[in-house]
Amino acid sequence: MKKLLFVIMCAFALFIGLYPFIYIFVEHKHTFLSSKSPEVLHNLLWKIAFFAHIIFGGLALFIGWRQFGSSFRNKHIKVHRIIGTIYVIAVVISSLTSIYMGFYANGGVVSAMGFICLGLIWLIITLMAVLKIRKGSIIKHQQFMIYSYACTFAAVTLRLWYPLLKNITGDPIVAYLAVAWLCWVPNLLVAYFINKKIMVE
Repeated sequence: MKKLLFVIMCAFALFIGLYPFIYIFVEHKHTFLSSKSPEVLHNLLWKIAFFAHIIFGGLALFIGWRQFGSSFRNKHIKVHRIIGTIYVIAVVISSLTSIYMGFYANGGVVSAMGFICLGLIWLIITLMAVLKIRKGSIIKHQQFMIYSYACTFAAVTLRLWYPLLKNITGDPIVAYLAVAWLCWVPNLLVAYFINKKIMVE
C-alpha cells in the first residue's frame, strides 16, 4: 500500500511537473491566463514572475520525488546532492515569485493570503532544510524536506481540489477561495504525521 501511494504520488508529480509545456502548445485563452484581467496580463513583471513560477515550480515537482527513498540516497549520494541543489534553487525562485503573484490572486484577500502564506512557508522550510544539513542534522533535514515537498505538491492538490470543489459548489470563485488554502494545509498535516513516524522509527 505504501509503495502504491508513492507510485501514485510520483505519477502525479511527473505529470503536473510537465504542466508549463501547456503554454507552448495551447492558446492562452484556454489556460489560467484567461482568468486574469488585461491590466495584470500587460504587467511585464507579473508575466515574468508567472512563467518563472510555473517553470521552476514544475522543475521542483518533477525532480523532488526522487530525493525520497533511503536506498537511492545511500547508493547515489552525489546525485542526491546535485538534485537537492537544483531543487532548492528551483523552490527559492518559484516561492519568491509566488509570493509576488499572490498579491494579484483571483478572489481577493482570502485567496491572496492563502497563496502568500504558502509561498512564505515553502521558502522558509526549504531554507531550513539546507541549514540543517549544513549543520549535519540529517533527520531534521529530511523532515524539513518532507514539509518542503508537501508545499511543492500543492501544484498537484490544487488541480485535484479545484474541479471537485467547483462541481460541488457550482461557483468557481468560492472554489478558488477554498483551494487557496486546501491545496497546501492538508499536505502539511500529512507531512507532519509522516515526520512523526520517522521520529518513532
